[in-house]
Amino acid sequence: MTLFDSTRTLGVAATQIRDLDASTMSQSVRGKGGSTIHDANVDSDLSSTLTSGAIATTTGRVDEYQARLHSVIGSGKFSTVWKGVHLPSGKTVAVKKVQIYEIMDAKQRSDCVNEVKLLQSLCHPNVIQYADAFVENNELIITLDYCDCGDLSSLIKERGTAGVPLSEGDIWSIFSQLVGAVTHMHSHRVMHRDIKPGNVFLTADGVVKLGDLGLSRYFSSKTAVAKSMVGTPYYMSPECIRGQPYEWSSDVWSLGCLLYELAALRNPFFRDGLNYYTLGKLITSCEYDPLPGCFSDELKQLIAAMLQQDPGKRPSLRDIGVYAERCRLRCREITENEPPGK
Repeated sequence: MTLFDSTRTLGVAATQIRDLDASTMSQSVRGKGGSTIHDANVDSDLSSTLTSGAIATTTGRVDEYQARLHSVIGSGKFSTVWKGVHLPSGKTVAVKKVQIYEIMDAKQRSDCVNEVKLLQSLCHPNVIQYADAFVENNELIITLDYCDCGDLSSLIKERGTAGVPLSEGDIWSIFSQLVGAVTHMHSHRVMHRDIKPGNVFLTADGVVKLGDLGLSRYFSSKTAVAKSMVGTPYYMSPECIRGQPYEWSSDVWSLGCLLYELAALRNPFFRDGLNYYTLGKLITSCEYDPLPGCFSDELKQLIAAMLQQDPGKRPSLRDIGVYAERCRLRCREITENEPPGK
């Protein structure tokens, strides 16, 4: 049994599951010859972008590749994620449907579709693979890797409710994989922009995968102010809170928040009764409670280094990755040398 096995039931129970008539929910996704955008009701600006050579288009049903949608496994204000099956191969997939016509103008839609094409080029064991994308019935539909043990948010919530913290070895194992994922993205000049437990997905064999890659600025563009004021931007960096541009090191800040949460089972800046203004003050002043004494100085020191106000003073992903891997191996060695039954 792996660390993530216990979250399988929780992940299903925590989502809205609705079985549908498969005959009415069969969706065309991809042709045999490679990535294909299935263009149905697309406005003229988006259509011209799709046919400009950046993304291939087809008309009509692509019968060689279908995803039959079975149940909803997640939803947001403008998107729904379905569990589906790629019929020819029998492979289980996740299918994300985004109402891009509700939240984007024509240029944003075309930019978003082109970025999905870029994200399809990312190939890393800890990054959710974007298998395909198409526009149909005024929705952007993306097919993704399916992770069978839910997300990291569910695991943290489960452990917090039970009062059972993660071991430091498990923390370093999860974190090292995430650093590898973000490092790969940055090497391809892709910022994530929305690193948080809800965007980290888990598999039964212990693999951690980072999802929702770099598209948050499109999905939230129309409601950016409302989302910032009403939502809970616990992972936003001080520079973003101040309205400054997102930087590469802003992803480092978010990773630091996530590392803290893996240990404390809550975000470093969570407080009861916070509004956006007081939360912003906590973040910009880097005020957070110290971790319990049971955690190593190495863990605390890395969090402190990553959660610095000045983006230029945060460590590089390369240094973070080397440090985290060394700590992971140290914890594994300690565990292997423990007497049986301890």
